[in-house]
Amino acid sequence: MPRFTSRQLVLLVLLTIVWGLNWPIMKVGVAHFPPLTFRMIAMWLAVPVLALVLWKQKAPWTVPRAAWGKLALLTLTNMLMWHCLMILSMPLLSSGRAAILGYTMPIFSAVIGVVVFGEHLAGRAWAGVAAAALGVVLLLWHAVTSLGSPLGVALILTAAAGWAMGTQLLRRTEMPVPLMTLSFWMVLLTAIFLSLLSTLFERQLWHWPDHTTLVTILYNGPLAIGFAQVTWFFLARTLPPVASTLSVMLIPVIGVFSGAWWLGEQLRWQDWAAVALIMLAIASVLWPKKATP
Repeated sequence: MPRFTSRQLVLLVLLTIVWGLNWPIMKVGVAHFPPLTFRMIAMWLAVPVLALVLWKQKAPWTVPRAAWGKLALLTLTNMLMWHCLMILSMPLLSSGRAAILGYTMPIFSAVIGVVVFGEHLAGRAWAGVAAAALGVVLLLWHAVTSLGSPLGVALILTAAAGWAMGTQLLRRTEMPVPLMTLSFWMVLLTAIFLSLLSTLFERQLWHWPDHTTLVTILYNGPLAIGFAQVTWFFLARTLPPVASTLSVMLIPVIGVFSGAWWLGEQLRWQDWAAVALIMLAIASVLWPKKATP
């Protein structure tokens, strides 16, 4: 396991807070608003934020034609599958349960790394994966009969598996462009695709968002996508996949407890036990390894 730099730790804390609080915020946002349209508007609001950063960094705007195939694959796995399927599951599940199911991603990532890419995991990495998996099981234990639609569960688990594959590919794919350029195009392509889906399936549901929905959209656009997505890509590219994925396992913990505080979702002893296990999973990757003599 690597040592985290101070920059990585600061970004990790900010990412954890922004994405953790976003789960109940998304639940409120899609309560009376079509979900694909909700995510589509937020995605378009993130595009100018990324464009401004790209311009400030004087980074190139274009991607070489030979790299478009790789860009499409990274966009499909890291963005399209996650954002489309995750937001469709939100009306069907509680915000806390959606967060926990979504963050089965580190478990999928570890298995994909070993099975598909022949990755070797250290002992404490497997311990972290096992602790995270047990935490997920505990959080679902008392809610097996009240998870909501089985379709919602299938959607969020498929989204998590796609994101896990994307994280592995992002680490291993060589692209002749800076990370900021890659992030801009992935968000832009996702915004275009979500616009098509929203028009095809939700056109008859379009209406002007009320004040509460508008606030949740504004939170999602510049922060949860504009800032947090680029931060995640940076961590995913600069850290081994198991480290970058397990290190954000505190996000669903924040999602569960903020949902309980804000939306009145009930907590039981399994939730508290799962918190301890997930903290153990985080420690397995954040605790510095001994320096080599």
